[in-house]
Amino acid sequence: MDGASNRLTPDQVLATPAGELAALQSEALFQLKNDAADLLSVARAIVEHIDRALELKYADRAHALRLAAGKDTGIVHFDDGHVRVTADLPKRVEWDQRRLAEVVRRIANGGEDPAEYVEISYRVSETKFNAWPESLKSAFAPARTLKTGKPGFRLALMKE
Repeated sequence: MDGASNRLTPDQVLATPAGELAALQSEALFQLKNDAADLLSVARAIVEHIDRALELKYADRAHALRLAAGKDTGIVHFDDGHVRVTADLPKRVEWDQRRLAEVVRRIANGGEDPAEYVEISYRVSETKFNAWPESLKSAFAPARTLKTGKPGFRLALMKE
């Protein structure tokens, strides 16, 4: 698998059990990983390009249907020949955290429970937590759970 002619095709890679792939030389795994990353990059670019074309083709029609339905966002359906098009313009609401905190304080100061109106979540920066003295860490530690994500491996070909 050193030269380009000996490289596995994507179908061959998928048909090879992971245990057999794991037995390959590190250089071969490096090449497979890079080839896969290149394929993924090209596939993403193709999808984005086609999505832009679909937007050019259907955005005006979808907008007109939303206007007719009295809405700015959401899903509309229409047919184009034998193709059923579902156009979704999702709503993305963002809240100003500082202003919300002020409203929450006013609600609490008024004697009401802010939890009846807003969802409140707390986060602690892991960097800050690790920099704290033990006395402060010990107060927060019972509320902290460490979970791990999916393991990842980066491969870099070293110069000989």
